[in-house]
Amino acid sequence: MSVSIRLQIRTMYNDFSPKEQAIADYVLENSSKVAHSSISDLANELGIADSTFFQFTKKLGYNGFKDFKMAMLIQENDFSAIAIHENIDQNDTELTMAQKVFDSNITTLNDTQILLRQEDLKKAVDLINNSDRLFFFGVGGSEIVATDAYHKFLRSPISVFHSTDYHIQLMEASLLTPTDCAILISHTGQSKETIRLAETVKATGAKVIVVTSQAHSPLAKLGDVVFISIAEETEFRSEALASRISQLSIMDSLYVILMFYNQEEARDSISKVRRVIARSKQ
Repeated sequence: MSVSIRLQIRTMYNDFSPKEQAIADYVLENSSKVAHSSISDLANELGIADSTFFQFTKKLGYNGFKDFKMAMLIQENDFSAIAIHENIDQNDTELTMAQKVFDSNITTLNDTQILLRQEDLKKAVDLINNSDRLFFFGVGGSEIVATDAYHKFLRSPISVFHSTDYHIQLMEASLLTPTDCAILISHTGQSKETIRLAETVKATGAKVIVVTSQAHSPLAKLGDVVFISIAEETEFRSEALASRISQLSIMDSLYVILMFYNQEEARDSISKVRRVIARSKQ
């Protein structure tokens, strides 16, 4: 399945110049108008040169404005569906608000699923499966995802490690070896702390798996494998908060695939965990 213009913009947004971000915002907010207007009309509306808009379409991977406009016409429903369920109004009932939140979460998962690639999943799980130790790193809100992943992967046959303290994470990162693997999670991919962790891991020769929402972020450039988690920002809920749903699902997917790679050992690990938890409840 090809990646839509909306998803391309979302994954590249932080890599755009201020002028390009202004164009991107306009496209996302006025998709129907963009699909039915000339490049001169749009450029005039934005106060930019025709060539600036043309180069923006080229950066998205299109041959030019005509190619971009044709794709916009085909994808109009993709934009309109997002606008409908994300427009939560103060006059909405509590149930309607909840339904729109659920719709937004479903779209977040669908968008992230579209960006998944077979080769990335296989490579990532191979790196994890062939490593001596697996470490999870995340700071701030991403630390919550890292902790959840650690909690899951404890049931696997792989030796897993995670600390909630950044300085301990940094020390752990410095002690990795080429036979280890680390998963680093950051919504923006621009967190200085997470980038430092990734650089420290890379220096040891260990493998790096990155989960982020920005495909061209500094963190993504350090990954041996990169997974993109998509989310739309809504009022009272940041994009970073929404992206956790897709990040958790990516981690769930890697966990399930790993367990199927090691079915006998996985069953044994799960049985041990269940037995000890059951005894603790007696």
